[in-house]
Amino acid sequence: MSTPPTFVIAGGGLAAAKAAEALREQDFDGRVVLIGDEPHPPYERPPLSKDYLQGKSERGKIFVHDAGWYGEHDVDLRSGVAVTGVDPGSHQVTLSDGERLGYDRLLLATGAAPRRLAVPGADLDGVLHLRTVDDSERIRDALAKVSRIAIVGAGWIGLEVAAAARAAGVRVSVLEIEPQPLLRVLGSRIASVFADLHRGHDVDLRLGVRVAEITGQDGQVRGVRLADGDRLDVDAVVVGIGAVPNTGLAWSAGLAVDDGVRVGADLRTSDPDIFAAGDVASAYHPLLGAHIRVEHWANALNQPVVAAGAMLGRDVAYDRLPYFYTDQYDLGMEYSGHASPGHVDDVVVRGDLASREFIAFWIADGRVTAGMNVNVWGVADQIQTLIRSGARVDRDRLADTGVPLSQVAAD
Repeated sequence: MSTPPTFVIAGGGLAAAKAAEALREQDFDGRVVLIGDEPHPPYERPPLSKDYLQGKSERGKIFVHDAGWYGEHDVDLRSGVAVTGVDPGSHQVTLSDGERLGYDRLLLATGAAPRRLAVPGADLDGVLHLRTVDDSERIRDALAKVSRIAIVGAGWIGLEVAAAARAAGVRVSVLEIEPQPLLRVLGSRIASVFADLHRGHDVDLRLGVRVAEITGQDGQVRGVRLADGDRLDVDAVVVGIGAVPNTGLAWSAGLAVDDGVRVGADLRTSDPDIFAAGDVASAYHPLLGAHIRVEHWANALNQPVVAAGAMLGRDVAYDRLPYFYTDQYDLGMEYSGHASPGHVDDVVVRGDLASREFIAFWIADGRVTAGMNVNVWGVADQIQTLIRSGARVDRDRLADTGVPLSQVAAD
């Protein structure tokens, strides 16, 4: 009798848990070992900067599966243990506890890590980052104690933390090096919506500034000094300046790495028995015709189904459009598609920016490449259909709320 194959999943987040689930749902009856370096079972990250951070949801609701699911589905869950090395030649991984574990197929779902601020004082107590549930709890605890915080970075994480801080009654200064928040993602016109939103909630939004130093006393944050000499008195600093994919295992194993672990549409790496999914994967997208790496929940949720199929030898490809969402104050938003940095300022708006009820469409070569519905619901599927069609659009029809999205194609 032959030995059942062993599939190892390196990583303990949503992508890892969904991969284990997908393998069982696709009738894999071999050994599944899921190895995550955090002491917790796999959980979802979006609540960490939203409801969970604001104390609106319980910790138990963030976990992908309940505690008994792994045993019930014969998944060997190793929490609090890290994969420290991969040897493709011997088909083995090395673990932080010294064990060497053989694999037939390996999935890298190692995620990303927050970028660190390289300035004096960045290691003081009270300098916080947001990636893990423990990080979220530290920030939530800080918001209950402090009167004023600085948030470095006006990206999605920074702005969501700002909204949570204002809900907690904390005074907030957001410090952003670019002239507008989310500028590279949304372009100037739509970025201004988020600038106005936060200023309308009394956020001290400082744009075009650079942090020179985090100042402290007795090892604790006491303020921030900007490059222009201005100083802010704050009790804590949250750093939200992006994330770096955790590619160390892939690189040391000799896999192709380029802004993430480079994989095909089937999520297979340059080694035929190693795959990657989630934040760490730079995947070829058949519709977009390019490799992209998307650090959002939908990829971690949906890519593992394709990765599992490929690990089982099936002919599969991941072609879902990128999707993410945010909730800030009374603004809810869904974003579908992928607007390249060179086209973020070519935008058609359907609706009213001032009331923050609109759909924004990013255009390239006369076609919609991305769409964002703000406080307008039930249209994400229509937006995605329009993007997938590749049809050239009539800009006036696209902007007209009286014209159905199915009828905006140019004659």
